[in-house]
Amino acid sequence: MSVPSQLSSTETLSLLSLSLACFGIIANTFHGDGEPLIASLAFSGIAFAASFSMIRWLGPTFMKAGLKGKDMSKVHKKEIPETMGAVCAVVYLLLIIMFIPFPFYKDIVAATSGGGNRDVVLEIHVVETGRFLHRFPHSKLASYLSAILSLQSVSILGIGDDLFDIRWRHKFFIPAFASIPILIVYFVDFGVTQIVIPTPLQPYFGELFELGPLYYLYMAAIAIFCPNSINILAGINGIEVSQSLVIAFLLVLNDTLYLLAPYPHPATDSHLFSLYMLLPFIGVSLALWWHNWYPARVFVGDTYCYFAGMVFAVVGILGHFSKTLLLLFIPQIFNFIYSSPQLFRIVPCPRHRLPRFNARTGLLEPSVTEWQHPPKPTVATVLKGLHKLHLIRVTTNREGQIIESSNLTLLNLWLVWFGPRREDRLAAEIVALQVVCGLLGLFVRHRLALWIFRSDNLTV
Repeated sequence: MSVPSQLSSTETLSLLSLSLACFGIIANTFHGDGEPLIASLAFSGIAFAASFSMIRWLGPTFMKAGLKGKDMSKVHKKEIPETMGAVCAVVYLLLIIMFIPFPFYKDIVAATSGGGNRDVVLEIHVVETGRFLHRFPHSKLASYLSAILSLQSVSILGIGDDLFDIRWRHKFFIPAFASIPILIVYFVDFGVTQIVIPTPLQPYFGELFELGPLYYLYMAAIAIFCPNSINILAGINGIEVSQSLVIAFLLVLNDTLYLLAPYPHPATDSHLFSLYMLLPFIGVSLALWWHNWYPARVFVGDTYCYFAGMVFAVVGILGHFSKTLLLLFIPQIFNFIYSSPQLFRIVPCPRHRLPRFNARTGLLEPSVTEWQHPPKPTVATVLKGLHKLHLIRVTTNREGQIIESSNLTLLNLWLVWFGPRREDRLAAEIVALQVVCGLLGLFVRHRLALWIFRSDNLTV
């Protein structure tokens, strides 16, 4: 199903009304104290309208430039625009840059020397010594600017991958370099490298354990994992955007728990920063999801996967809740571990591991990798053991040698467990799994954690 290049009159009117309403809300925030959270919500509406329109308008242009692909899981494999995640990334970055003044409205206008304090009379010796009525929060501004720099860097990686099809082993570690700005800001502004020891182990290791430089390696690993984990849990319509939206909404829920605490929480600023980064991301992602859900009219490309993953890494690191973030990536963590034998070439890995489309039934089945040579005895034993546990499907010849094995991805495993599925049903079930695992992760973080720790952050 191809996407029309023009908006219908109803779509035009709806998007224009949404945009005008959002611009009105943004203008109204200047009459008070800036209201950055309200402004961020308005920016997310503009992000949706702009991304929705740009995807429509730029689709034919992208196809003329060769940025197109065939939907392999359809009977009629039509070519549709690809790399539309780049459109969303650009819209998001531009709006985040425009949003920068809003969190600092009080500091810029109302509280710093000059601006709102022009009617204040200062003694001459005070002026000469350069005393400020209020010091601008440069550390908070540095967080925003470093986040933008990291997101720009990883978006360039994604666009390069879409254009030149960079090999996985070459691009795997690049997000770590993109994370350097946020790691430097973390070091200068926060610098905590200690972890809390569970209460039963504190008599042996103390209350805190210092990781030092290892903590920065851990955060760099998060910056590597988040973009790549979304990129490898892909292959069917809507799955990349849907899993990203679920994670984003769960992070918003986590942030809201802190903002609704019955007392001023010390982590409020960190979670406000997270909301400011996530709300426009949800706006651009919803617009892309509208066009990418089954039957897809555009493809997101690797750019979106890297961009989305880095947004999560940024808010997790600079928001100081990287461990909570990982609890929302349970399906991605499982998929990465499950895929590791193929990713590290212990098991043959084809170029594409998406489920196989059966044109006769219209359903997706587990895709397989063919063994040109029988696997080593140890590998064969492990694969046959996994086959008995229903964690993989293998085919053997008359001599008992493995000649085929299902590809090691969560999507293929789901089809091994539950049988062939329609593409949209498979995507919906994986998204439901993401929701359940994410809610379970938040429950573990804020409730079960009290079994082994003395307090939860919400009760500090």
